[in-house]
Amino acid sequence: MHAERPAFIKNQYEFAANIRDPERNVAPRDVEDRRMNLYRELFYNNVEDFMAGNFPVIREMTDDDRWHSMIRDYFSRHLAHTPYFPRMPEEFVRYLQTERSDCEGDPAFLVELAHYEWMELALSISDDEPEWDRYDRNTDLLEQSPSVSPLATALSYLYPVHQIDTDHQPTEPGKLPTYIIIYRNREDDVHFMEINAPIFRLLQLLQEGNSITGRQALEQVAAEMKHPDPAVVISGGQEILRDLLEHDIILGTPRH
Repeated sequence: MHAERPAFIKNQYEFAANIRDPERNVAPRDVEDRRMNLYRELFYNNVEDFMAGNFPVIREMTDDDRWHSMIRDYFSRHLAHTPYFPRMPEEFVRYLQTERSDCEGDPAFLVELAHYEWMELALSISDDEPEWDRYDRNTDLLEQSPSVSPLATALSYLYPVHQIDTDHQPTEPGKLPTYIIIYRNREDDVHFMEINAPIFRLLQLLQEGNSITGRQALEQVAAEMKHPDPAVVISGGQEILRDLLEHDIILGTPRH
């Protein structure tokens, strides 16, 4: 049998539970409601303001009642995996994915849009920093092995998340997936780039860590596409590799 918690710990749990969900949890007896209400408003307003700032598109398209209902539901029942405030948007995405799935009235694209908006913050605070000087940018990207930046991520969505706003809210997935690269360049600016399926596959191959050359990766893309003229894919792919390099999505090739 577990020992009963000390009184001061029980009070802390009661205090926190009442702040998170005052309708279901009573406040500590020795704290007047006026003071508890100040804490409840302070904590909730901080969380709500932070979420609104990090998910601006979702906030703009969601009416006030539904927005506050969603944030209060997240605040009251989601158990975060980290105490760090900048990680809270990731917790909110996890809540949407695992605890609020198929909630009536939510747009079908909500989870994907939240993930898309969260990725900007995730990259902006990432501790990864490429060792730029270790890579040769004046190199043959076809015959050498291009390295993809750790600050670049290729994403696939069912909905065109980069086009969603208050005036454009699709009710069905697109006919084809939407492919997007989100990346942070050497000036630490975060950008998004829409790409197609072959470029998405090219980046996947380069990121697998098998020291594959640009030509080998493009040959595999052409084979998977069953392209009648692989030379066309390789020729066009060479320009694509150079463009990815110019955007700092590809770092170059490792110096030996």
